Amino acid sequence: MTAAAALKLAAANTPIALVLIDDNRLLREGLIAMIHTQPGFRVLAAFAEVDEAMAAIREAKPDVVLLDLGVSEQETLALAGRVRTDVPTARIIIMGMRPRQRDIAEFVHAGVAGFIMKDASFEEFFTTIGAVAGGAQVLPDVLTGTLFTQIAKTTKFGAAAPPSAIVKLTKRELEIVEMLGHGLSNKEISARLHIAVHTVKSHVHNILEKLALRSRLEVAAFTHAMREKRPKTS
Repeated sequence: MTAAAALKLAAANTPIALVLIDDNRLLREGLIAMIHTQPGFRVLAAFAEVDEAMAAIREAKPDVVLLDLGVSEQETLALAGRVRTDVPTARIIIMGMRPRQRDIAEFVHAGVAGFIMKDASFEEFFTTIGAVAGGAQVLPDVLTGTLFTQIAKTTKFGAAAPPSAIVKLTKRELEIVEMLGHGLSNKEISARLHIAVHTVKSHVHNILEKLALRSRLEVAAFTHAMREKRPKTS
């Protein structure tokens, strides 16, 4: 999804409801002010204190929760897990990522759907929120290699031979795997394949089960690994 498309989508439909968690007051207030400049986005609440934020998230059920990485990656990781468990419909975005960030795979396993870099532009910030709210999973290019490396080390897909699980996938599921590898959302896959969105969701669920993966980003990593193992043609 392009930046223009994401902003247009956000402005055209019901405003995307956000909850922001950032322990830096200046940054928190600055982000709120910036978000208020854009139509289609609505900040429900902003917090520095985690328990207070979680209570509000459980009650308000926002579309997107923005979490600043802060000083402790493990605390942020634990908080992402709590949000995912308590309000599974809320999409989670981690802000403040660094190019050489460690533990990317752990954030993906915890249910994080998008990442915003420390040096992200105004446009990248809102594009990521719009895309994630629309069902996509957003991983900046600079983090892709890190994620693929980490998943390869911790899953059977790091082996030299293609996994036998691939043979369990139907032709349609293989098509969807390829599209997930390119970061397409369920809605975009639905449009390309001319099938209902709920049918796409069902296929994605089956793919995750057959490949023993836990998220769409892991499917993207799997797709990348399979491409790397294909024989190079001259």
